[in-house]
Amino acid sequence: MGFQNNLSFAQELDVNDPIKDFRNKFIIPEADGKQQIYFLGNSLGLQPKSANVYLQRIMKDWATLGVEAFFHGEEKWMDYHDKFINPLSKIVGGLPHEVVVMNQLTVNLHLMLVSFYRPTKQRFKIICEAKAFPSDQYTFETHVKHHGFIADDAVIEVSPRAGEHTLRTEDILAVIEQHKDSTALVLFSGINYYTGQLFDMPAITKSAKSAGAIVGFDLAHAAGNVNLQLHDWGVDFACWCSYKYMNSGPGAIGGVFIHEKNHDKDLPRFAGWWGYDKATRFKMQKGFVPMAGAEGWQLSTPAFFLYATQRAALEIVEEAGWNNIQTKQKLLNNYVWFLLNDVNNNTTKKIVEFITPQNETERGCQVSMLMLERGKEIYDSLMKQGIMVDWREPDVIRLAPVPLYNTFEEVWKFADALKKLM
Repeated sequence: MGFQNNLSFAQELDVNDPIKDFRNKFIIPEADGKQQIYFLGNSLGLQPKSANVYLQRIMKDWATLGVEAFFHGEEKWMDYHDKFINPLSKIVGGLPHEVVVMNQLTVNLHLMLVSFYRPTKQRFKIICEAKAFPSDQYTFETHVKHHGFIADDAVIEVSPRAGEHTLRTEDILAVIEQHKDSTALVLFSGINYYTGQLFDMPAITKSAKSAGAIVGFDLAHAAGNVNLQLHDWGVDFACWCSYKYMNSGPGAIGGVFIHEKNHDKDLPRFAGWWGYDKATRFKMQKGFVPMAGAEGWQLSTPAFFLYATQRAALEIVEEAGWNNIQTKQKLLNNYVWFLLNDVNNNTTKKIVEFITPQNETERGCQVSMLMLERGKEIYDSLMKQGIMVDWREPDVIRLAPVPLYNTFEEVWKFADALKKLM
C-alpha cells in the first residue's frame, strides 16, 4: 500500500478497518475528560469492559453457592479452564492439549526448567540472549547453581556485534553450533523486551534440536502480538504472561505450551493437586497421577478472579478473529514505521536511532527509539500531550500500537507530535 503522511489518509484507513469497532470493548484511559493515546500495550494491555461482568459473576457464585460453585454453578468452576484452551491454542499455534493456563510467567519458567533442564557433566549449558529480561536471567542463574554449576560457565549469552543493537540469527546459530556438545537447553525470548526484536524461532528451534538440546521460549512480548506456530516448529515448551497483548489485567494468570512429544516422557516435575487426574482429584489419594497433556503440570487451585479477566480478553480475540488481528497488526505497524522514517528523514539533525528492526519479519508491535539527545524532555512532552509511551533508562522511548484498540489516526498524531518536538 502506498502510505501518505497526512491526517485524512490515516482517518481513511480507520474507516476501512474491519475490526475498528473492537476498540469500543476496552476502557481507554482519560485525563480531563479526554481519551489518551495509549501505546503501552507492551507493558500492560487495556481493560476489557466485560472483565468486571465476569468478575462479578464469580463473586455472585461465591456468595450464593460457596464451594458448591465448583460443581453446581451456572458455569461450574471445575470446567472454567476449558474456556481458554481453543483461543489460546490459536494464538500460540499449539494443539489444545498442549496448552495450559496457570500461575505467572516466572513461576512457569521455573517449573519448566525442573522438567526440561536436566544437565549432565557433559551437557549443562543454557544458551540465551544477552540482556534477557531479568526474571529470565535470575531463573537461569538459580537453576544452574541448584545443579552445582557456576553461572558464568553454564549460562552462555549471545550478544550483538560491536556497534549493533540487535542479534543476527547467524550469530545465534553459530553459538549453538560452537557449544552443541555441552548445551542442555536453548531458551530465548520470542521478542526481546528492550529492543523489540522478534527472533527467528523456527531457525533457533531447528538448530537447537540438531545440537541435541531442548528448546524453549519466553513469549512475554510475543504471545498475542505476532504469529506463532509452536507445534509445527517443534518447540519443546514455552511460557507467557497475558497482561500485555492479551489484556488480562495486572498480574494476570500466565500460560504454558508443552509439545505433545513430551507428554508421555517420564519427565521430572513438581506436582500439585490441580494437576492430578481430574476424574479422581477429589478422592485425595496418595501417589501423583497427572492429567493428560499440559494440564498435568498445574499445581494449585487457580485464582478464578484471574480466570475471569482472561476470559473477557480472550472472548474479544475470538470475536475479532486472530487472523484479522494479525492483518491489522501488520498494516498498523507498517504505517507507524512509514511515518517515523518520514519524520526522521526530514530533520536537520539526527535525534532518534531506531533499535527495533524495521523488517516486519523481525518485529511485532513494539518500536524502541534510542534518543540521541533530549530523550527525557521529548518523552515528558509526549506524555503531557496525552500520548502515553514508555521510558526505559537511560535513553530509550518504547511504544506499541496494538490492533485491537489503537487507531491509524492515533499513530499519525503521535508522529506529528514527535516531528514538532524534534
